[in-house]
Amino acid sequence: MKLVLATCQFQIEKQVKKNLASITRQMRYAKKHGAHLVHFSEACLSGYLGAELKSSREVKWDEVHQAMEEILELAAELKLWAVVGCNHQLSKPHKPHNSLYVIDDCGQLVSRYDKMFCAADDERSGDLKHYSPGEEFVVFQVRGIKCGLLICHDFRYPELFREYKRRGVQLMLVSFHNAGGTRKSYDHYGVTVPATLQSAAASNFFPVSANNSTRRYAWPSFVIAADGIVMQRAVAHRNTVLITTIDPTPKLFDASVAWRERCMAGTYHSGRLVKDRRSRDRQSL
Repeated sequence: MKLVLATCQFQIEKQVKKNLASITRQMRYAKKHGAHLVHFSEACLSGYLGAELKSSREVKWDEVHQAMEEILELAAELKLWAVVGCNHQLSKPHKPHNSLYVIDDCGQLVSRYDKMFCAADDERSGDLKHYSPGEEFVVFQVRGIKCGLLICHDFRYPELFREYKRRGVQLMLVSFHNAGGTRKSYDHYGVTVPATLQSAAASNFFPVSANNSTRRYAWPSFVIAADGIVMQRAVAHRNTVLITTIDPTPKLFDASVAWRERCMAGTYHSGRLVKDRRSRDRQSL
């Protein structure tokens, strides 16, 4: 069964109400265009700590929770699955998680992914200054297709993609807030992010949806096919919803299909090994 995916980008603001307005508008657009699942970017509802918000002290948690309730109600009304980026409040004195909420088409919160690798060298800088890392892989099914979740800096770790492959994931949703930097950082990440995700898609043979904020400077959202080819790419710095049909059994060439599972199990060769002294001898022609 095919899945129609909406990959969304908009400019994330400090004000929760503005973000909520963008989310609800794009959810309605996605539904109108046949989407079953809508994918939003990192911290798109609450704002990102260290960017729109200086610290968790600026988060108005009551507003965040009320806005999320409205999203749950809209998902039920539209009969639409949604993945929404948001800060997740923890008990004091712990720092919040950087999370993706998974909402089903009945308006139920079915799971939550917490960013595992918060970018920083220590807890005095970067993400770790503001966030507590998570440790759980999250897999959920929409129309029979298994979906996996990662957030931003998680994409640097191929082990995470491989673990999702072991768990049978057929579609990866990777949410970013890689925005508000310099033109130089834009030029860098605009190359390295697609290249890394194309490699992850091709080596694991699953499509990848990657989205971002549109605040300058930010690379545009895109969707990659299971063979690593970019299927769709948005225009940078423009609010956009990409509509993509995901086929769980695409007619694409998968060069590794015959041996991938064996490799994941720890057998690092194809075919049958030979017992030959010339094979063992590595110091002669």
